Amino acid sequence: MATRPFAVDGSPIFIAEGIFAAEIVGECRRRGLLAGAYALRRPRGATFLRRLARDLAEQRKAPRVLVRRGITLLRAEPAVLRRQTGLGAEAARAREVLRGVAALLAGHPHRS
Repeated sequence: MATRPFAVDGSPIFIAEGIFAAEIVGECRRRGLLAGAYALRRPRGATFLRRLARDLAEQRKAPRVLVRRGITLLRAEPAVLRRQTGLGAEAARAREVLRGVAALLAGHPHRS
Protein backbone atom coordinates (compact mmCIF):
# COMPACT_ATOMS: atom_id res chain seq x y z
CA MET A 1 0.00 0.00 0.00
CA ALA A 2 1.33 3.44 -0.89
CA THR A 3 1.55 6.19 1.68
CA ARG A 4 1.90 9.92 1.45
CA PRO A 5 2.00 12.65 4.07
CA PHE A 6 -0.70 15.26 4.47
CA ALA A 7 -0.98 18.25 6.77
CA VAL A 8 -4.02 19.37 8.72
CA ASP A 9 -2.39 22.38 10.36
CA GLY A 10 -4.96 24.80 11.70
CA SER A 11 -7.87 22.43 11.26
CA PRO A 12 -9.88 21.42 14.31
CA ILE A 13 -10.63 18.03 12.77
CA PHE A 14 -10.04 16.17 9.53
CA ILE A 15 -12.32 13.67 7.89
CA ALA A 16 -11.05 10.71 5.90
CA GLU A 17 -13.78 9.00 3.96
CA GLY A 18 -14.02 6.08 1.66
CA ILE A 19 -13.61 2.36 1.78
CA PHE A 20 -9.96 2.60 2.87
CA ALA A 21 -10.37 5.32 5.52
CA ALA A 22 -10.42 2.71 8.30
CA GLU A 23 -6.83 1.84 7.35
CA ILE A 24 -5.56 4.93 9.21
CA VAL A 25 -7.66 4.56 12.38
CA GLY A 26 -4.98 2.68 14.33
CA GLU A 27 -2.20 5.11 13.46
CA CYS A 28 -4.38 8.14 14.21
CA ARG A 29 -5.30 6.59 17.57
CA ARG A 30 -1.63 5.84 18.30
CA ARG A 31 -0.70 9.46 17.59
CA GLY A 32 -3.55 10.85 19.70
CA LEU A 33 -5.34 12.30 16.67
CA LEU A 34 -8.46 10.14 16.66
CA ALA A 35 -11.63 11.94 17.71
CA GLY A 36 -13.94 9.39 16.10
CA ALA A 37 -13.97 6.74 13.43
CA TYR A 38 -17.12 5.56 11.75
CA ALA A 39 -17.98 2.93 9.17
CA LEU A 40 -21.20 3.90 7.47
CA ARG A 41 -23.89 1.27 7.92
CA ARG A 42 -26.66 1.63 5.34
CA PRO A 43 -29.42 -0.68 4.20
CA ARG A 44 -27.70 -2.89 1.63
CA GLY A 45 -30.65 -2.95 -0.76
CA ALA A 46 -30.82 0.84 -0.83
CA THR A 47 -27.07 1.05 -1.48
CA PHE A 48 -27.42 -1.46 -4.31
CA LEU A 49 -30.22 0.55 -5.93
CA ARG A 50 -28.45 3.92 -5.53
CA ARG A 51 -25.23 2.51 -6.99
CA LEU A 52 -27.06 0.85 -9.87
CA ALA A 53 -29.05 4.01 -10.70
CA ARG A 54 -25.86 6.11 -10.66
CA ASP A 55 -23.88 3.67 -12.79
CA LEU A 56 -26.72 3.23 -15.30
CA ALA A 57 -27.13 7.01 -15.60
CA GLU A 58 -23.39 7.40 -16.17
CA GLN A 59 -23.39 4.47 -18.61
CA ARG A 60 -20.30 3.07 -16.95
CA LYS A 61 -20.72 -0.44 -18.33
CA ALA A 62 -23.37 -2.67 -19.86
CA PRO A 63 -26.45 -2.98 -17.61
CA ARG A 64 -25.95 -6.72 -17.11
CA VAL A 65 -22.38 -6.13 -15.91
CA LEU A 66 -23.55 -3.40 -13.54
CA VAL A 67 -26.23 -5.64 -12.03
CA ARG A 68 -23.75 -8.51 -11.55
CA ARG A 69 -21.17 -6.18 -10.03
CA GLY A 70 -23.83 -4.63 -7.79
CA ILE A 71 -24.92 -8.04 -6.52
CA THR A 72 -21.30 -8.97 -5.81
CA LEU A 73 -20.81 -5.75 -3.84
CA LEU A 74 -24.13 -6.28 -2.03
CA ARG A 75 -22.97 -9.70 -0.86
CA ALA A 76 -19.52 -8.40 0.14
CA GLU A 77 -20.81 -5.46 2.15
CA PRO A 78 -21.10 -7.26 5.53
CA ALA A 79 -17.47 -8.43 5.24
CA VAL A 80 -16.34 -4.89 4.36
CA LEU A 81 -18.15 -3.51 7.42
CA ARG A 82 -16.63 -6.23 9.65
CA ARG A 83 -13.17 -5.38 8.35
CA GLN A 84 -13.65 -1.67 8.95
CA THR A 85 -14.91 -2.22 12.49
CA GLY A 86 -12.04 -4.64 13.05
CA LEU A 87 -9.67 -1.80 12.19
CA GLY A 88 -11.30 0.38 14.87
CA ALA A 89 -14.17 2.17 13.15
CA GLU A 90 -17.58 2.21 14.80
CA ALA A 91 -20.46 1.01 12.61
CA ALA A 92 -23.04 3.80 12.52
CA ARG A 93 -25.92 5.08 10.45
CA ALA A 94 -25.46 8.35 8.55
CA ARG A 95 -27.56 10.32 11.05
CA GLU A 96 -25.34 9.14 13.93
CA VAL A 97 -22.18 10.05 12.02
CA LEU A 98 -23.50 13.53 11.23
CA ARG A 99 -24.41 14.10 14.89
CA GLY A 100 -20.97 12.90 15.99
CA VAL A 101 -19.13 15.16 13.54
CA ALA A 102 -21.34 18.15 14.48
CA ALA A 103 -20.54 17.54 18.15
CA LEU A 104 -16.82 17.37 17.39
CA LEU A 105 -16.99 20.64 15.46
CA ALA A 106 -18.84 22.21 18.37
CA GLY A 107 -16.05 21.04 20.68
CA HIS A 108 -18.11 18.39 22.45
CA PRO A 109 -16.88 14.87 21.74
CA HIS A 110 -19.88 12.65 21.15
CA ARG A 111 -20.22 8.91 21.20
CA SER A 112 -23.34 7.42 19.70
